[in-house]
Amino acid sequence: MRFRRFRLQKWMIFPVLALVTFGLTKLAYRFPAVTEKWYSQKIYPFVARVISPFSSSIPVSLDDLFYILLIITFFALIILLIFRMISLKRAGKIALNMLAATYVLFYFLWGFNYFRQDLYLRLTLAKHEPDNKTLMKQLKKIVEDTNKSWCTFEEWDKNGVNLSIEKSYEKLAPALKISYPAGKRKAKSITLSRFFARAGISGYYGPFFNEIHVNSYILPVEYPFILAHEKAHQFGVTNEAEANFYAWLVCTQSKSKHLQYSANLHVLQYFLYRGYMLDEYEEILKKLDKRVKKDLQLIRENWMNLRNEKIDEAASKMNDFYLKTNKIKDGVIEYSGVVKFVMDYSNDAAFQKKYNLTRK
Repeated sequence: MRFRRFRLQKWMIFPVLALVTFGLTKLAYRFPAVTEKWYSQKIYPFVARVISPFSSSIPVSLDDLFYILLIITFFALIILLIFRMISLKRAGKIALNMLAATYVLFYFLWGFNYFRQDLYLRLTLAKHEPDNKTLMKQLKKIVEDTNKSWCTFEEWDKNGVNLSIEKSYEKLAPALKISYPAGKRKAKSITLSRFFARAGISGYYGPFFNEIHVNSYILPVEYPFILAHEKAHQFGVTNEAEANFYAWLVCTQSKSKHLQYSANLHVLQYFLYRGYMLDEYEEILKKLDKRVKKDLQLIRENWMNLRNEKIDEAASKMNDFYLKTNKIKDGVIEYSGVVKFVMDYSNDAAFQKKYNLTRK
């Protein structure tokens, strides 16, 4: 019986690489300590240092252009098929190679960070058993911190905020276990900010060109925290709750009132959502400064005016599927996990003392 010798044709290179990458994701997920040591701490910081200086020198979003180009190409293939200017087999090969190449690039340029060790292992942060009493105590503290850090955003500048965030990340690099500077982090506006705002998206990290994006429709009071959150992603933090925690810690440890207030106000919303069923909730809510309540109302009104229910729901489902595909089991619910991280940090005096950190 004769067997035909298999020959790898050129059009099969990316699909085969995609299969190899898929296998590597399974190994990376199974051995997070190895992924942490070799990819997250060595390979990815190198990738960021190489790519980000180039992308930062370009004023427009290269990731946005990349996604637009992909969409245009797929529509072009459909049109060519309709007019019989290309065979179905040829179009299929092109589409398969584009998807395969995108898949491979995503994981090697950033995506393997999804399988690194979790925050508790990386930071050696102590876990504590959550209970309602601790939650209410922490909610009171967050309310106090938010009231205390309130400030106006009538006079502020993005460059100053960016520099303050960078200084704080540099200072906290040992505590956060990040390789600073790991390239450059120039914030860019989302090309289709209005559309993304309709989907409730305030910012996103572009893995293909190592870019951070902030929606141009967010309010000034939201900007520092969202920028710090997207910078956390650029440092290789894929978990949304962890990125929220990084942003909160970086901003609250800063001397900048704008950073402190923006972070406290953002995290306060998660605590209010978690604590609204508890007995003391109404009493704690009464202690909120009127100016803080006004800012919360302005944020809510801004997003409600921008939001399109159908687009928002569709985007949430897509994001939920994307997160769960990359082993984030709670999906979009995982964003609010920052509550647990803040509570555990606040109860870990040894961690705070080790890195000379304080609760402000």
